[in-house]
Amino acid sequence: MFVFWGDGSQEAKDLVDSIVVRSTENFNWTFIFILAVVFYVYWTEINKKNYEAVFAGLALYGVHWLYEIGNAVIGHVWGYPLWSVSNESTTFILLIGVCWELSMMFSLAGIISFKMMPHDRTKRYFAKNGKGGISCKLAVALEMALLFALFESFLAGTSNHSFIWVYKWWGVLPVFITTYIPFFLASNYVPDMTPQKRKTFLIGEWGLVAVLLAVLIPLGII
Repeated sequence: MFVFWGDGSQEAKDLVDSIVVRSTENFNWTFIFILAVVFYVYWTEINKKNYEAVFAGLALYGVHWLYEIGNAVIGHVWGYPLWSVSNESTTFILLIGVCWELSMMFSLAGIISFKMMPHDRTKRYFAKNGKGGISCKLAVALEMALLFALFESFLAGTSNHSFIWVYKWWGVLPVFITTYIPFFLASNYVPDMTPQKRKTFLIGEWGLVAVLLAVLIPLGII
């Protein structure tokens, strides 16, 4: 079953109100296995000197964390975040909108998207006589964003409420446009930045994530 918009129901609000962030009540060993898989993927790419794939993974993952922090702040200020995950669907909830399994998936999503692009990343689809068309980087970003938005709509319809949308105006379309497109633009474009711009982007991105987590978690905001 697919759910395309939040319903604003009391049930959805009650589910969000019951979320316990960073509780170990449902913790199990899959946490460690998933972490091992992520380490294996990254160290394999580093061992092969596929640094561009690593940059792609880190770029998207950093954007993911900024969005999750922003979503948690929205929940703190407005009463409910744009998206949430339920206690029943995970072993560990990091922030109100993201669980361990989901976050680890996003740590790999940028690498996956990067590898789905053609070897020649200057390629343009639908170009005529070498002019016009759409960049393969943008095309893959749009394709991945659409796939992820549709899968999120499936998660929103699962019986254990893997994803919870409270607001009636939030759903597949805004998720696709405002969330997933920026995610995959980061993974597909950052690796081809000049070394200095790429370094500035990644350090700035992850530095901001670190500062926000260090400040907002102790304050009880996220």
